[in-house]
Amino acid sequence: MHKKLPVPLWTILSPIVAWLAYFGSSLDLGIFYTFFLAAVLIAAVLAAVHHAEVVAHRVGEPFGTLLLALAITVIEVALIVSLMLTGGPDTAALARDTVLAAVMIILTGIIGLCLLVGEPSLKNRCLVYQG
Repeated sequence: MHKKLPVPLWTILSPIVAWLAYFGSSLDLGIFYTFFLAAVLIAAVLAAVHHAEVVAHRVGEPFGTLLLALAITVIEVALIVSLMLTGGPDTAALARDTVLAAVMIILTGIIGLCLLVGEPSLKNRCLVYQG
């Protein structure tokens, strides 16, 4: 029988602190408050990923992987949309550039992995023409 571990306190408190800090952002408290908001946002995202991981572990293998992928996609889209809404017209191409960067990183990783795995087998298949 599996022993249930208690939920860490930071995963409960960080989203609450993030909501409270968000409502204080209209007060214009300076640059240090902006850094505090960034730290709280990172903590809230890590708490959301932790909760998704716990649920994915309890659900099981095929659905847990889909749940984690969906959770991370929702978080990424929410961050991109929030940046686009606060950035004005200068950030109109932000979503396109972000998707292009993600696709290029994934493709570069896949091609690099293929080259790394397939390189030793190429040496055995090369035939030298001796005419």
